[in-house]
Amino acid sequence: MDIYGLLMLVYVFVLAIFVGFELITKVPPTLHTPLMSGSNAISGITVVGALLSAGAGELTISTILGIVAIVFAMINVVGGFLVTDRMLKMFKKK
Repeated sequence: MDIYGLLMLVYVFVLAIFVGFELITKVPPTLHTPLMSGSNAISGITVVGALLSAGAGELTISTILGIVAIVFAMINVVGGFLVTDRMLKMFKKK
């Protein structure tokens, strides 16, 4: 990969961080928990993409970033399911 390709990847990554931060801060607290279910689906797609990147076969920067992406996406998936489960328990009759 040449330097321009790497710079483009860094540019897209920084832009994704900025857009993600702006979107998350605009979500009101009452909508946060229902949106976790949709977030889990998106994180599942992230896990699949990260697995493809991490399983490239040779140790490169994309493999390392793929492993980091797997860890963070799995934390997001498990946390989202825990929060959703906790929310659903609030609506069950005792």
